Amino acid sequence: MKGLLMRMLRTLTRLAPVIAVSLFLAGCGINTIPTQDEATKTAWAEVQNQYQRRSDLIPNLVATVKGYAAQEKGVLVEVTQARASATQVKVDASTITDPAQFQQYAAAQDKLSGVLGRLMMIQESYPELKSNQNFLALQSQLEGTENRISIARRDYNNTAQVYNTTLRTFPSIIWAKTLYGSQKPAQLFQATANAQSAPSIDFSAPPAPAANTQPGPAN
Repeated sequence: MKGLLMRMLRTLTRLAPVIAVSLFLAGCGINTIPTQDEATKTAWAEVQNQYQRRSDLIPNLVATVKGYAAQEKGVLVEVTQARASATQVKVDASTITDPAQFQQYAAAQDKLSGVLGRLMMIQESYPELKSNQNFLALQSQLEGTENRISIARRDYNNTAQVYNTTLRTFPSIIWAKTLYGSQKPAQLFQATANAQSAPSIDFSAPPAPAANTQPGPAN
């Protein structure tokens, strides 16, 4: 028994420096940057998820409107083309640190938001469309999705700002300049004029002109 205790003590003595270094590094935030990086990527994935949800609603919405307002061909074609352009922008986790790619994605989605607003305004000229149950259901789903998009963008920005601050502040900047030197700041969504308030239930009012969607430099 005494021999066993002695062996355990010797083992602990040898491991003590390793344990001490591990605790020191953990206390200095060596894991903070990768942890926040993953949180930012997760928030970004949710933004993509909500935009995809909106994209999936559009074909049925266009088909429903076309059934009652086929003469509005210009708007219907524009919505279809804007959806195609938005879905053709290829994005992944690396997009959040690529200013050009991020801007392209945000601009395509904001353009789609604008033409969707025009599409929803058509209902005012077609009473039968306004009372169509399928259209009303799609309108409700679209409204809910727009709310979720707004929340997802806000949450992403908040997470990205925390991450960007970590890359620039002490003591985590030490790791950002050494062990995690390849880490880049995350790009941020800029609020458009429409994003200053929650989406309105009434789609009959013309949407406010979209502001410049180019993301500002990340801090």
